Amino acid sequence: MFQWKKLLAVGALALATAVGFAGCGGDNAASSSSSGAKTLKVGASVDFAPFEFQDEGQSEYQGFDMDLIRAIGKEMGYDVEIQNIGFDGLIPALQAKNVDVLITGMTINDERKQTVDFSDPYYQSGLTIVVRENEQNIKSFKDLEGKKIAVQIGTTSAKETKVIPGAEVKELNTPADCFMELKAGGVDAVVNDRPVNDYYIHTNQQTGVKVLPDRLTSEDYGIAVAKGNTELLTKINDALKKLKDNGEYDKIFAKWFGEQKQQ
Repeated sequence: MFQWKKLLAVGALALATAVGFAGCGGDNAASSSSSGAKTLKVGASVDFAPFEFQDEGQSEYQGFDMDLIRAIGKEMGYDVEIQNIGFDGLIPALQAKNVDVLITGMTINDERKQTVDFSDPYYQSGLTIVVRENEQNIKSFKDLEGKKIAVQIGTTSAKETKVIPGAEVKELNTPADCFMELKAGGVDAVVNDRPVNDYYIHTNQQTGVKVLPDRLTSEDYGIAVAKGNTELLTKINDALKKLKDNGEYDKIFAKWFGEQKQQ
């Protein structure tokens, strides 16, 4: 998970929120609504665009994760109910059965695997490079040695690029500042988290730049279920596979990040 995102989570409030949710998310399957249809109760920390967020004036939560879990629920034949929970309270809410699943740009790691089970990965993050479209000399992170690099201040990319031999790192306030500096010729490359680069280029219809396939770090995001809930996990993995096979996943990906280069 990106370091900058989870600084927003407030532990005490999140735990109180998790405990305060009424109802039970089900044992080995999702709960049923009053109409008799099965309901998949989803927990997310809705403060991480473009994966989950809520624009002013919008009633529904938006983002890549939100579209994906609704598509998964539809494939499973379940209604989807999304609850906004502070990040630190998500796993406690899952363990308390207040929700059935978590989808929130959550990195699959060994520590979390001790308390939850993860689906197959649905997104691979990591640091990527953006260069000018006509750039031929930079093809990988090794080629950044001795180059001028723009990064967003306070991010993982700022820390990681400073160890590149001979690199001159410019820390700027926003992704927009980084891309402006690149286009103006003030730097040779921009390094940021993959979704930050992809989302900014896609939503702002940036031209004259390209994202390189090389990735300095790699993080897989997964959907979490309660430990041992193999029945629900299997249904989620099956639905996710179907969405990838029938092209629906690629449509959702393209909506938020542009045409997919890998997955």
